[in-house]
Amino acid sequence: MRGMLLVFYYTYSVQLIGGHRNNANPRVTTPLGNIEGSLIQSLLGKSIYAFRGIRYAKPPVGELRFQPPVAVENWSGVYNATNDGPMCPQPILRPISEDCLYLNIYTTKLPGLRYNPKRPVLFFIHPGGFYSMSSASNSFGPQYLLDRNIVLVTINYRLGSLGFMSTGDEWAPGNNGLKDQVIALKFVKHNIASFGGDPNLVTIVGYSAGAVSVAAHLVSPMSQGLFHRAIVMSCSSFNQWPMGNHHFNLAQKQARLVGCPDDTSENIITCLKTKSAEEIGDSLGGFSEYGSDPVIIWNAVIELDFGHERFLTEHPIRSVLKGKFQKVPVMTGVTTEEFSVFAINVFQSEKLLLEMDKEFGRVAPIAFIYERNTTRSRHISRELKKEFLGMGSLTVSAFKGVGYLYADGIVGFGVNRGAKLLSTKNTEHTYYYNFSYQGRYSYSKLPNITVSYGVVHMDDLMYLFYISSQFPKFKITDDEYQMVKKYTTLFTNFAYTGNPTPFESYTLDGANWIPFTMENNKYMDIGRKLKMRENLFRDRYSVWEKLFPLSDYEN
Repeated sequence: MRGMLLVFYYTYSVQLIGGHRNNANPRVTTPLGNIEGSLIQSLLGKSIYAFRGIRYAKPPVGELRFQPPVAVENWSGVYNATNDGPMCPQPILRPISEDCLYLNIYTTKLPGLRYNPKRPVLFFIHPGGFYSMSSASNSFGPQYLLDRNIVLVTINYRLGSLGFMSTGDEWAPGNNGLKDQVIALKFVKHNIASFGGDPNLVTIVGYSAGAVSVAAHLVSPMSQGLFHRAIVMSCSSFNQWPMGNHHFNLAQKQARLVGCPDDTSENIITCLKTKSAEEIGDSLGGFSEYGSDPVIIWNAVIELDFGHERFLTEHPIRSVLKGKFQKVPVMTGVTTEEFSVFAINVFQSEKLLLEMDKEFGRVAPIAFIYERNTTRSRHISRELKKEFLGMGSLTVSAFKGVGYLYADGIVGFGVNRGAKLLSTKNTEHTYYYNFSYQGRYSYSKLPNITVSYGVVHMDDLMYLFYISSQFPKFKITDDEYQMVKKYTTLFTNFAYTGNPTPFESYTLDGANWIPFTMENNKYMDIGRKLKMRENLFRDRYSVWEKLFPLSDYEN
């Protein structure tokens, strides 16, 4: 009842009170200075005040390369926030610049003279493996979410070596891309009220690498108090991926790729500072080891103490087991197929299939992301092959098993483990889901086939954001629009109340989302209709649980 009243209060009050003139170039006054934005339209025709390309940190260039971010200072005059800022250096997308620490803010209700709507804030951290993509409005447009009464923030953060270089010493302690996100969260805390947002009702939402980030923010001492709910979509920091104190091997590889010495941290960093950001970003392909794998190259590191502020001081699983994390409501889940589509790459390439068949012990840790070149690693590889592929040669009958290994090793197992850990240790509820709705469009359309492979990684994002670079804008007469309504409503309800179904709703099929517990194993199946189910992929995940026991993190 309290949740229903809270949603009603926010929705009703912002319709009656407050407001802002319908200005083609809206302006706001923030503690940092004045900002001018532009006007765009939501799917249903609402006026969205769009403030794009707002600098939140100083340019991480020159001596600030490979260093923690420095918050932006006040400016004079009027800041032009009418266009997206450049993307952080990466191989394909353009325009890029090392000066890329910008964010976008979207709202449909600005403060008036006597009233500030203080709507919940969705703070979105984009996917891309920590080496690609951005917050650009053609990738993550607000036209669907802003038909709900929320404020949306999307951010850039440093990528690849420029964001995650870690030599394990004072030269590059690591995690700078994650520290960028912390500075952006602080920007929101201090400035979002100027855009009609509530700094005390911030929901961090992350997808894929962004979800790894959100899970890490739950345990990071640097992020405490900066958010109040968390949505962890299609990845997690609670997986079996190796996490150490440095990526010195990656620093060496990066050095070699651009013609720098690879012997000491000092020589590597000193030389890399002389290289252009574009040259470093464009060298991404040199990190591939098996086809385009591994999907994840850089990850967070557990920073050693050099007298600096550390983003992670221990493994996130260990922190949660100790109860050392921010106790907030959590929503987390997967799509039905996730990265299983990567099996197509293997079976369409004679070379890759032969390598996986003959050298599974070498290839599997690269493709499915776990420790390499150890006795334990070889045991894990044998067990995974036996359980999912059988012990004979790889034939077409193994296709589905290879898909399961990609789906679970990269995403599913870690998300499931995170749901279990958080539901046990959190004082707030954990809501678990499987997104199974299949519309007409997908990131996985197969060559010469009009239907998609299935509901794969990132397919659910098109129902939250208008991704104009990939898909058409849905019309209210489209079947997909019903999912747009459902998904944006679930996220908005969660942002307001910490519960995605705080009251019975026709839009949400009258569903009541029961929180996940270790006893009930319940999850919401987000398909054409919302339905509660139990034991998502339990048989598959149980194999990984035996091979990567929690006892590894308990000492």
